[in-house]
Amino acid sequence: MSENTVKKRSVKDYLRIYIVGLIMGGADVVPGVSGGTMAFILGIYEELIESIRKFTSTEAIGMAVKFQIKKAFQTLPWPFLLALGLGILSAIAVLSTPIHWMLEHQPVLIWAFFFGLVVASIFAVFGRVRRWNASTMIAALIGGVAGWVVVGLPLLQNPPDNPIYLILCGAVAICAMILPGISGSFILLLMGKYDYVLSAVNGLKAGAEVGRNFLTLALFVIGIVIGISSFVRLLGWLFRKYHDWTVAVLIGFMAGSLRKVWPWKSSAANDAVNVMPEKFDGEFWSAIALAALGFILVIALEAVAKRLEKRAVAASLPVPEE
Repeated sequence: MSENTVKKRSVKDYLRIYIVGLIMGGADVVPGVSGGTMAFILGIYEELIESIRKFTSTEAIGMAVKFQIKKAFQTLPWPFLLALGLGILSAIAVLSTPIHWMLEHQPVLIWAFFFGLVVASIFAVFGRVRRWNASTMIAALIGGVAGWVVVGLPLLQNPPDNPIYLILCGAVAICAMILPGISGSFILLLMGKYDYVLSAVNGLKAGAEVGRNFLTLALFVIGIVIGISSFVRLLGWLFRKYHDWTVAVLIGFMAGSLRKVWPWKSSAANDAVNVMPEKFDGEFWSAIALAALGFILVIALEAVAKRLEKRAVAASLPVPEE
């Protein structure tokens, strides 16, 4: 198949991509968990980066300026991004409220579940490095230290309250959001705008202050477009030129992010320090069970993704002539 034509998929394939989007969106709502991690273990990460790169290329911009709708429809990977984007938006719309409630009322349980997810993700992605050697191990170590430091940064207490800063937040958060191991939601926390943006989403859903909340999200989306259009080019180039080193660094990011998703904290504050559990009560064992559930879920998803990947490769091979 030519690279200049849209990849043909079945309705079942697009349903799977939509479900991946749901998983990514659910992960992105939680500060400390990356939707990019979910894309990585489910086998669509590099296609996602390449698809965004094509949509933001000079060729795509040229099609838009010249109104070459038919050519864009035939050549750009819009079905993939549409299915994935709808899944992400659906998850954010449906899960933002219950996850926000869980973070406020049952933080140990929700953090434990995602801790299990991230630990399993590290194991799941480990095999995507084609060849482990001294240089890839050093790259993973660098990624781990960087991830550990980033998630431990102090939160900005008095963030600027102007449109330019909100656009900047969108640009920085989306770059983090598509990186496995670095949470876009947590970057918003660091920049002091997580509650502000989440409140705008919930307010728009409830029909409250529609104009103000819509403007807030519109400015945030402008930042997303600016950030992602530049960042994916760098990522795409890194994957093409330094695949194993890039994947190793991303594995390190995921390992470093465990600092943020440790379930037991000294307080309910967003910047609370990690502590050991004080007692082994019902909540402790529930947290252990949820961490195990998260771990098993990721391993199961990885197994399903590998099976589907093998089927897709087998289906693309030419049928031998008799």
